[in-house]
Amino acid sequence: MERWIALTFMLVGVLPRPTDTQNTIPETVLNCCEGDVLFLLDSSGSVSSFEFHRMLRFLSELLRPFSLGPGQVRVGLLQVGTEPRLEFGFGAHSTQRSLQGALQATVQLQGDTNTAAALRLAQEQVLVPGGPGGARAGLPRVLVWLTDGVQPGAVEGPMADLREEGVAVLAVSTGHANYQVLRRVVTPPSDSHLYFVDIEDISLITKDLRDAIIELIRAERLQVRDVTSNSAVLQWRPVLSGGTGYYDIRYGPHATGGGGGGGGGGHGTSTSTSGGHFGRITRPGDATSAVLRSLQQDTTYTATLTPESNVDFLKPLSVTFRTLPEVLSPTVVTVSESRTNSVRVSWGPLQPNSVQRYQVEYSPLPRGEVQIVTADPYKNSTLLTQLRPDTQYLVTVSALHSSGQERAMSVKVCTQEELPALKDLELTTVGSDSVQVRWRGGGAESLRGYWVSWEGGGGSSGHTSSLYLPPSSLSTLLTHLAPGSRVCVSPVYRTARGEGLCCTAHTYAAAEPWGHGLYSYA
Repeated sequence: MERWIALTFMLVGVLPRPTDTQNTIPETVLNCCEGDVLFLLDSSGSVSSFEFHRMLRFLSELLRPFSLGPGQVRVGLLQVGTEPRLEFGFGAHSTQRSLQGALQATVQLQGDTNTAAALRLAQEQVLVPGGPGGARAGLPRVLVWLTDGVQPGAVEGPMADLREEGVAVLAVSTGHANYQVLRRVVTPPSDSHLYFVDIEDISLITKDLRDAIIELIRAERLQVRDVTSNSAVLQWRPVLSGGTGYYDIRYGPHATGGGGGGGGGGHGTSTSTSGGHFGRITRPGDATSAVLRSLQQDTTYTATLTPESNVDFLKPLSVTFRTLPEVLSPTVVTVSESRTNSVRVSWGPLQPNSVQRYQVEYSPLPRGEVQIVTADPYKNSTLLTQLRPDTQYLVTVSALHSSGQERAMSVKVCTQEELPALKDLELTTVGSDSVQVRWRGGGAESLRGYWVSWEGGGGSSGHTSSLYLPPSSLSTLLTHLAPGSRVCVSPVYRTARGEGLCCTAHTYAAAEPWGHGLYSYA
């Protein structure tokens, strides 16, 4: 027994003790980056306690590899509730031990999902470069929004303002959020900056999200963001002191071989770009970004940034990127608000800078007169009116682009069937437990029959019976009705029932051969 206890103490003695995790991180990630990352965490009542603590554990693993502090990465946590709360700012934690402890001590706010108020706090205080307790001037700023997607409120405007101010926005949704809204608020490309994942599987995106953040805050690297089919934004850390000197930027199609750099000013042909046309722009010494325009779609480019200074020699920075393939609108056509004589047709994406106008053609199938509606390039929908009920139409949306290209997409849409209501319902007492039911229908061509239902069938009060009659029938005799039975008649059409009428049947206690009672729906 004593030997077993001694062996147990020996095993405990050799188990690894917890240490500051910052000292156990792979060297490939340490000291890679410099920037300020603010996490916007949904802490409202729509998030369960399990989900909230699972997100905190996810943040712990996500941030564990980074070196923290001045000259490194700084992290802030802003909680979303009825009133936002800055759990800790950028200057609060310079070691992993301190950061991990703060995450473990974070308490959920509950309350409403007031994301807009949290974004105002982020924009006006936390992410202000150079402000008291705010982000560092001249360094990348990143906002990572973690949400369950439940009623986040009006976020598109504040998010757009942040992006305009140079903040990169990423989003992680663990619920049924509106994809189109999230796609619009994140910084392109959405493939690497927008994540939809179940809360139980959120650890699966840890590496991808971390890599996306690293790409945005990697130190001493020329970065490319907001890449489209014909433009891109270069962003860099300032290296010229005191606003001296300027930045020389040259770019062109990526070379398959040869040297780098490029030659003289203006536009021309460079051996470094394999005979392609290259561009050159200059930016002042206090600039941190530049927009490259008039690029070719689906093309690999190399951009070189050279800091020009009379004080120091600073080496050029280069980056390679590929423009997106040109997507000609429309790529999607959808239908909504379908009614008996109208339907709304929508299309996207909007490309007002390249589309001159949209044209919508529609005609009934299998044949019919073609109608045409035009829309300006800033509209993405139109309401088609004066259509025939219960009719299938072929709708074609065409876009005429400034380049002379034209793209069209077609969809089939159906108008709703007319469902005229029953016009009249009369009950005539026939005997002690019987009534004659008469009605007048709407007379629509698509009428398939009538559905008659009544209570008290078979003398059982509370029991409901029903009867289906052909469209030619306008009356029926109901027997064995319980006193005060409710009788209802509804027209039945091809796709649905129309609005019916109901009356209460009043029967005699015993048959009275000398007269009948008449009851009409009023």
